[in-house]
Formats: sequence, C-alpha cells, structure tokens
Amino acid sequence: MTDSSFQDDVLNELGDDRLQEIAGLLGTDADGARRLVEGSVHELSGELRQAAAEPGSADEVRAAVDEVASAEPPLQGVAALGGLAAGGLMAGVLAKLAKPAANAVAKRTGLPPATVNRAVDILVPVVIAALTKRAAAKKGGGGGLGDLLGGGGGAKK
Repeated sequence: MTDSSFQDDVLNELGDDRLQEIAGLLGTDADGARRLVEGSVHELSGELRQAAAEPGSADEVRAAVDEVASAEPPLQGVAALGGLAAGGLMAGVLAKLAKPAANAVAKRTGLPPATVNRAVDILVPVVIAALTKRAAAKKGGGGGLGDLLGGGGGAKK
C-alpha cells in the first residue's frame, strides 16, 4: 500500500459533495480541492508519523491507533456527514496535528492559512473514517500506524 492509496481512500470517503464544499471554500474547482486534500492528507500522515516517533507523544498515538484498529468501521458516508463515529483518541491526536499540517500546506500552496485550516478541519473525521476502514480490512493482520497509512508521509526534517 502506498501513501497515495490512503489519499485515495480519504478522497473516496470524502465524496463529491464534501469535495465541492472544500472547492467552494478555496474558491477553486474540484481538481484544485482534490490537490489540497491530497497535500493535506500527506501532511497529516507525516505529522502523525512524527508524533508516533517522539517519546512525548508516542504512547498517545499508539493508543489512538489501537483504538481505531479495534473500532468497527463507520457506515459509509458517516464521516462525510461530520460524524466522528470512531473519533475518540484519534480525533484528539489529529486535532492537535491539523494546524501544523494546514500551515505547511498553506505555506506550500500560498493559500490563506485560515482557509486551509477550515478545509483540514473538514478532513479530520474523514481521515479517521478511512483509518478505521483500513484497520477493519487488516483485522488479524497485525501492524501499526505504518500499515494503516501506507508509504511515506510528509514528516518533518
């Protein structure tokens, strides 16, 4: 599995209506919104990997991954409606990482940070739903965060 397949999972979970909502927020078309979503997912994945590697946050990330891995996948479209069906710890972890990820995307794209922050806020429950579905598909296969996210992420230097 590659990072882009996780991005694809998030885009599929997001759905066309929410993608259009993000496009409207950004003042762009669906392709522009898709690029922002892909970049944001890449950054969130990298921030999550970095948090998992740091002693101060590794236990919290591991517990959040375990919680997601033990949750039942949300019904299709629940995340698109803003539900945090399997939110819990992972919602808290991603909420902390959302701002740094959004700032990195804003810096790279030149978009206003506040706008990118709002778009990333829309993505957090969708990322949780995609992680939960991936974990459910891997049940019994073991593995941790790297297995859920796939390939490399946008981790800091």
